[in-house]
Amino acid sequence: MGNAIAVMLGGVFGACSRYGLGLLVPTNEGFPVITLLINLSGSMFLAWFFTASSQRIAIHPRLKLAIGTGFTGAFTTFSSFSLETITLIQHDRIFLALLYVLLSMSGGIACAVVGARVASRKERQTEQVKGEM
Repeated sequence: MGNAIAVMLGGVFGACSRYGLGLLVPTNEGFPVITLLINLSGSMFLAWFFTASSQRIAIHPRLKLAIGTGFTGAFTTFSSFSLETITLIQHDRIFLALLYVLLSMSGGIACAVVGARVASRKERQTEQVKGEM
């Protein structure tokens, strides 16, 4: 039960954060920039968070669920990505739809790689500093 509550609480904050950013940068029938940025930053953060928390940061398992699964899962959104892609296609913006899919997929993977590498690099730097002492 505690794990479910942790995910739920994290999800509340993630969903509210996503909604708030959506209000700051409203999406029209043009290119869905805010969803792209949210999903790319979420991909980078999630990879960084799980790499760092498995290598060098001690985090309680429930907090890890709240932040990783709850917050980041609710903050990023595949359903919005899918709907916005279909909307672009329905408005005969095929090139923008393809660009959006390409940037979302390749960018998400690239951001995840960067996030994991940044977390791993900090781990190596920490080990080097400890070794020099």
